[in-house]
Amino acid sequence: MDPRAQTTPASVSGRPRPILGRREAFAVTIGIVVGAGIFRTPSLVAGAAPGELAMLLAWVAGGVLSLIGALCYAELATAYPQAGGDYAYLRRAYGTRFAFLYAWARLTVIQTGSIVLLAYVVGDYMRQIVDLGAWSSSLYAAATVVLLTVCNWLGVRQGTGLQNVLTVVEVPGLCLVIAAGLLFAPDVPALAAAADAEGGSLGLVLVFVLLTYGGWNEAVYLTAEVRDARRWMPRILGLSLVVIAALYVLANLAYLRILGMGGMAASDAVAADMMRAVFGGPGATLMSAIVVVAALTSANATLITGARGVYAVGRDFRALAAIGRWDVRHGSPRAAVLLQGGLSLGLVGLAATALDGFRMAVEYTAPVFWLFFLLVGIALFVLRRRDPDTARPFRVPLYPVLPLLFCATSAFLLYASLAHTGLGALVGVAVLAIGALLLPFLDPPHPQRESSP
Repeated sequence: MDPRAQTTPASVSGRPRPILGRREAFAVTIGIVVGAGIFRTPSLVAGAAPGELAMLLAWVAGGVLSLIGALCYAELATAYPQAGGDYAYLRRAYGTRFAFLYAWARLTVIQTGSIVLLAYVVGDYMRQIVDLGAWSSSLYAAATVVLLTVCNWLGVRQGTGLQNVLTVVEVPGLCLVIAAGLLFAPDVPALAAAADAEGGSLGLVLVFVLLTYGGWNEAVYLTAEVRDARRWMPRILGLSLVVIAALYVLANLAYLRILGMGGMAASDAVAADMMRAVFGGPGATLMSAIVVVAALTSANATLITGARGVYAVGRDFRALAAIGRWDVRHGSPRAAVLLQGGLSLGLVGLAATALDGFRMAVEYTAPVFWLFFLLVGIALFVLRRRDPDTARPFRVPLYPVLPLLFCATSAFLLYASLAHTGLGALVGVAVLAIGALLLPFLDPPHPQRESSP
């Protein structure tokens, strides 16, 4: 036994406990996915799609493909209900050191970059409400990171409690947008110019659509903290995506009815322009407030699940043990929360000098994200063969057809994200390579913790 374990207080050396209910897990999943994307990416999809029907079908297809991925994740989550989520699956399939690369990518590229992107969405829209000057967006973004980090540092109940409140505001807000677009219409549609599609690229359309659906897999990071997770996680993932797909298709129908295809493609803030066309200036202000809430909801949920991934890798490597401690009294990986918050705050400062932070964030994260998504899909096949006796309360229907479709989709989007991006993608891959260079300097991994939650 490590002698340090004898002197470590129980409050900081414990493990996650199943204290969260179905409602909290459902709120986190909805909150991660239904974020700022649905208020921004529809204009990009409209600009790349060859027509209205193709655009709407792309949103339906995005929901179907995400649901297939969720079924694959549901099998992994119920067979291995651990706090690490993707990290735990990759560790079992490929080994601890390989899984470290995912944890590194998640900390430095995927998760931290997502938090900063969402924080800047908060900043940009808060500036429309209360302008603080030239550094307004950066100040609001920094304040967002600090506020959410402190809330989640206080404990899991504070973090998920805030998530419940934000989701209760966010989803009705999106429903208001849908109702405004479907039930009210101005005499003359706004911005109804002819659409100028970018060649009708299927790859580009799906990159934007699935970016907007992205994040549903984050719910598995709470598996160890959800009561009766083996029974409820498949239902939580499936139901969440059905609800989200319905909201996204209806939202795009609302945008299309008010703005037209060309109006959507020409808009930089499609939801605000739609509300302005229906209700004037007050409608645009209300929309800005809704987007702020949506971005806060996604940022908070991303921070909750991201810290669990940092905690999981800290438990496997002695050199990183400081971030692998769980505070039982507060129900939170407090050191991991602080590390993630500090890196995010640093990235906010760097992003303050960027010309187009949103586009750079997409380029930076997408290739790395889809690479590891593909590897998790392959891990399902590896673990089925390697652990044939492991209990699987939920099995993917139509195996191996659906998992193969999930892997093929991920591989296609990995290609598309590289083909349609520039320098940002290369920077993200370079940061991943730095993680590989760190591997020789890490202490040998802890003994396998396959039975740990």
